Amino acid sequence: MKSSTAILYMIISVIAFSLMNAVVKYLGAFHAYQIVFFRSIGTLMFTIPLILKAKIPILGNNKKWLFLRGLFGVISLTCFFQSLNYLAVGTAVSIRYTSPIFAAIFALIFLKERVKPIQWVLFLIAFIGVLIIKGFGTDMHSLGLFFIILSAVFLGLIFVVIRKIGNSENPLVIINYFMVMAFVFGGIMSINHWKTPNLTEWLLLLSLGVFGYFGQLYMTKALQSHETNVIAPLKYLEVVFMIIIGAFWFDEVYNLWTLLGIFLIMLGLIYNIYLKRKKG
Repeated sequence: MKSSTAILYMIISVIAFSLMNAVVKYLGAFHAYQIVFFRSIGTLMFTIPLILKAKIPILGNNKKWLFLRGLFGVISLTCFFQSLNYLAVGTAVSIRYTSPIFAAIFALIFLKERVKPIQWVLFLIAFIGVLIIKGFGTDMHSLGLFFIILSAVFLGLIFVVIRKIGNSENPLVIINYFMVMAFVFGGIMSINHWKTPNLTEWLLLLSLGVFGYFGQLYMTKALQSHETNVIAPLKYLEVVFMIIIGAFWFDEVYNLWTLLGIFLIMLGLIYNIYLKRKKG
């Protein structure tokens, strides 16, 4: 497949995820649990019919690892949505992308995967970016920082679990486990925090799962159809999109320190992708 097609797929994915994040931020009056609940419904409308149509075993083969992937996914997603109540969307998304640092640490511990010294240097540059945002950025809320770092940690664990699962599971089954657990967890936890949506809010809440599904679908298509080191860095366009959306839609202010911190995070992690693919 042409690289231009793969790049287009990744840009579609980034736009879908960016719109999902923007809608979550807009729906700030709803509790994170309720957002998780509705995020799952929209995606399940796609995954369950597709699994049944293709006659794929819905429970999969590696139930333990699928359960862990779902559990870690629910925790990461809930913490991310919670952080948006305290942080600018561009800041939250950029800090969440420090997850490869935690993924590398967990892979070293659990999978015995080697991390090159230069990768640690790049991870340090990215983490310095987080410290700059915290120390000099605009009104960095400590609770928001705690939630987004926790989200990144569990996202790092997800990478390791998916590596462990490998190709033994259909991607639809992996996504479905995650969304079913999000549906159950979000539904139960929403009971005491329920806010009845109006018609517009119903549509926006249900759109979360649709944007999330297409974001995941086109990201997978892009990564399957061209070299990862060309396509993966485009994922970081989401940070740029979220800064633009945050500034123009939510009147968020990003000072030069915040932008420098975001730049360092992106520099360290994008260069790390190139390095891994080049030498790995």
